Amino acid sequence: MQIRFLGATNTVTGSKTLLTYDNKHVLVDCGLFQGYKQLRLRNWDPLPVDPSSIKAVILTHAHLDHSGYIPLLVRNGFRGRIYCSEATWDLCKILLPDSGYLLEEEAAYANRRGFSKHHPALPLYTEADAEHSLKSFEPVKFGKAFEVDGLEVRFSRAGHILGAASALIRHGDTSIAFSGDLGRPNDAIMAPPETIAQADYVVVESTYGNKPHLATDPMEELGRIVRETAARGGVTVIPSFAVGRAQIIMHYLYMLKQSGGIPSGLPVYLNSPMAVNATETYIRHSSDHKLTHEQCRAIWDSVKIVTSVEESIALNLRRVPMVIIAASGMATGGRVLHHLKAFVGDRRNTVLFAGYQAGGTRGAAMLGGADAIKIHGEYYPVRAQVEQIDNLSAHADSSEIIDWLKGFSTPPRQVFITHGEPDAADTMRRQIEEQLHWRCRVPEYLESFTIGGPGA
Repeated sequence: MQIRFLGATNTVTGSKTLLTYDNKHVLVDCGLFQGYKQLRLRNWDPLPVDPSSIKAVILTHAHLDHSGYIPLLVRNGFRGRIYCSEATWDLCKILLPDSGYLLEEEAAYANRRGFSKHHPALPLYTEADAEHSLKSFEPVKFGKAFEVDGLEVRFSRAGHILGAASALIRHGDTSIAFSGDLGRPNDAIMAPPETIAQADYVVVESTYGNKPHLATDPMEELGRIVRETAARGGVTVIPSFAVGRAQIIMHYLYMLKQSGGIPSGLPVYLNSPMAVNATETYIRHSSDHKLTHEQCRAIWDSVKIVTSVEESIALNLRRVPMVIIAASGMATGGRVLHHLKAFVGDRRNTVLFAGYQAGGTRGAAMLGGADAIKIHGEYYPVRAQVEQIDNLSAHADSSEIIDWLKGFSTPPRQVFITHGEPDAADTMRRQIEEQLHWRCRVPEYLESFTIGGPGA
């Protein structure tokens, strides 16, 4: 068997790993590159393998850096099946069409305003492309082995977001485990990631491979920031991933209101159609997380839902204390850009990032102290307070990844470290080698390896 890394090397995005065996191709994850322009341009390049030759996609979870390339893969000739957990299937029915819609909206906005270098600006794919790709999905249950063109595959819970999975894949006598994105053992909503007993090879993420999460209470930090911002008459804008992060932020804000940690009358707006639908999915899949149906409903009822573009625009005209949660989490697109244009220039306000910010994104630039950010072809001065709560992340940190790896009963023959910026991936490599004494490799973009067989 051969493994080739088509993404998530030296970056946290673009997850795509190609397995080749018996003259067949199977892809594990199929995500979009995000962040630096040179990475985003890869989304427009042809895949180094003909999509029509790929027999199947094994999808670990619904976030777009793992799933967002699927509509393009199908449009370009893929005719196989896409296997994922049941909750991931429900979330992809929301995220992928929304992604196509936003890509179309951004292209249309660029054409109206004339700030694109391309004439006309075109979307990477459309909402219709995404809807069509959904016909290829086949949901499967956690823990139940299934067959994919000569491979045996089994999903276990990864804890990262609703439906997130690690995948154990067997071909003959060779097994390879993909961690997917690993969640945290003490997450407020998701159960801890399940361990895998044995695998000959492991592909593990390293998003936080070079740093531990802080020991501070994220709910207390959130309460402090929102409370201080409201006290000076400001607005807290929270760019948030629609799946996972938005739900835990709403959960914490609800609990803070109940405990008096923030004013009970402070309005909280959820301005993300995708997050609205995703929250309903959490309610339907309540057996997959820690919250009860009643808790989900209470959280849901505590926020004001923004359903139209007109309501979204009206929020930007308000100058009273409030909290706005809007996608996207790294401020790369979506409605949050319009809120940033409206509020980032006022010192009373706060822009609060609640998770990892990939290099090259507006979020990373703002946290790095940028004086201005470019949105829709124009620069906006950054005068608002910029904050980050790192330990709201749904990713395991370096020590938590090591603890997950300790769940293997025997050392794998090789560990491949992906899904991390260069320093994070290399730090993770060093920690695994020093603490576990396992062979490790940090693959380069498009690098391939032979696995299985003697000496591999």
